[in-house]
Amino acid sequence: MHVTSLHDAAPWPRRIAVGEFDGVHLGHREVIRGSDTVLTFEPHPLVVVHPAVAPKLLTSLAVKTELIASLGIEELVVIPFDRAMAGQTAAEFVDAVLVGRLGATHVSVGENFRFGHNAAGDTALLLADRRFQTRVVPLVEADGEVVSSSRIRALVASGELEAAGRLLGAPFRMRGEVVEGDRRGRTLGFPTANLVPDGLLACPGHGVYACAVDVSGAAYQAAVNVGVRPTFATGRGLLVEAYLLDFSGDLYGQELTIEFHGRLRGEWRFESVDALVEQMARDVARTRELLPARGSLPVPPRGDPR
Repeated sequence: MHVTSLHDAAPWPRRIAVGEFDGVHLGHREVIRGSDTVLTFEPHPLVVVHPAVAPKLLTSLAVKTELIASLGIEELVVIPFDRAMAGQTAAEFVDAVLVGRLGATHVSVGENFRFGHNAAGDTALLLADRRFQTRVVPLVEADGEVVSSSRIRALVASGELEAAGRLLGAPFRMRGEVVEGDRRGRTLGFPTANLVPDGLLACPGHGVYACAVDVSGAAYQAAVNVGVRPTFATGRGLLVEAYLLDFSGDLYGQELTIEFHGRLRGEWRFESVDALVEQMARDVARTRELLPARGSLPVPPRGDPR
């Protein structure tokens, strides 16, 4: 998939799906279906327009790019969203961006898509424009509720990762660089790779999870703790600690992708180190039961999400 900025995109006939697409969930996948180009914004428009209410995102731009590429899209066009873009009217966006810069012949959006200054533009404005065909995709429902990024964020925050994965169409992923920890896991027999969560991105609620972790293209089963380690008075903040099964080596400074498949338990305070170690052994055994050993993380599924 070719990734370009709006400024560098040459005008040619395009079938464009337009949206923020945070999480690239089932609803987003339906909007994207049949398009050759995806147009998205970076950062999230609310970061510029209303920063106090900007959400913690499900995906960084890098992860969102990978997920969109997995859908067979030919091109991703990223619009740097700034004050100038926020002040552009809906008509100006259609004229200058969709038609003028990108040469849209088909435009696909969700039924609740709004755009332009003060979000004045809507699907009716797009449908009325005869320079391109507009496809308005109804909101996708699952389990009797609309699939939305905000709903998935709530599931992730509450530790309901299996439910979040069903709505995303793939397990929730987070990525980060391995940092120096307290090295306590090594003394307990469970050395961990530690990541500090990005404060701008969604993070699973405190607990222990069965995960798959990508290390330079190879995947390992992992028992992952998200939390503050209440058994030890470390004084450190939130940390993601991944114990990779059947792995040996130094991971400091490497970038890992963690794929969350299910919650094993909450983060508990143990009365003794021995009790903690016994529980960690049970967590590892349960992780082996839940996840098959694999050589690489699976590619998110293509095709119609319904």
